[in-house]
Amino acid sequence: MTIDPRLSETSPAAPITENGLFLADVWDGLAANPKALPAKYFYDAAGSELFEQITVLPEYYPTRTELRILDERGPAIAALLPEGAALVEFGSGSTAKLRRLLRHLPGLAAYVPVDVSGEFLAEQAETLRGDFPDLAVEPVVADFTRPFGLPEGVKDKALAGFFPGSTIGNFEPGEAGRLLDVFGRILGPGAVLVLGVDLVKDREVLEAAYDDAAGVTAAFNLNLLHRINRELDGEIDPARFTHRAVFNAEASRIEMHLVSRRAQTIRVAGRSFAFAEGESIHTENSYKYTLDGFRALAARAGWTAAEAWTDRDGLFSVHALRRAG
Repeated sequence: MTIDPRLSETSPAAPITENGLFLADVWDGLAANPKALPAKYFYDAAGSELFEQITVLPEYYPTRTELRILDERGPAIAALLPEGAALVEFGSGSTAKLRRLLRHLPGLAAYVPVDVSGEFLAEQAETLRGDFPDLAVEPVVADFTRPFGLPEGVKDKALAGFFPGSTIGNFEPGEAGRLLDVFGRILGPGAVLVLGVDLVKDREVLEAAYDDAAGVTAAFNLNLLHRINRELDGEIDPARFTHRAVFNAEASRIEMHLVSRRAQTIRVAGRSFAFAEGESIHTENSYKYTLDGFRALAARAGWTAAEAWTDRDGLFSVHALRRAG
């Protein structure tokens, strides 16, 4: 879920810097009713590392299923991308999925990974350069939910987009449509966008994927509180909160919450926020789609469906969209 990063009219002033925007979002989110924080703040260096651990858990089907689709359908996906294109990956994180495509894209001119976690991005880019010395790798540290500038070296090339991992499901449907429009404006008319979309399925499968037996997803969720303590002078005891993941069938989404174990007051950068026992901070939504439902959403955002691939069990899908014009 996302929240406007500007300060609310009732919030004390905070500097308009990267940390200032983080603080503004936290103040606004904790003052709201119900309380909520933007999921994008999960991904500091520690959060990014925890998420990579989540992707290999036995309960977490999306990553291994998407990788299988990319392996099996890689040639068909690659055939839709222009020769000599620059591939822009939004929210790149690990390069594991990109590598599945690179074997089918010998003519790719450049790769532009975009992520808010600059340290993790730089590490991944350096490793990729070592493994693919003929590929120009030009990382961009940016919030991919907003328009950003592309490196000068790729502006004269045909552009394609890559958005794997079902991250589109973390946005409210209206926000997801606006995000797809942002991607379209960055990539330009006629561009192809390849993205992963999680599908509707049994509640038990969904909830286990977001509340694993080893507790890694719980640690990932709770790391948001640790990050607030580290970066925003927070005074929060994470042990006083517990992780909860539940499938909201009516809204077709998994919801993640941090639930207060007791009545308590926390402080962030000198500002206090009271919690009742059982009150939660809503930290993430993960919407699940049908194939037709997602195609309709993409169409409203100016994209036409080129192709879609699923696994044999219908757990996950990879879509190829083409921008109008």
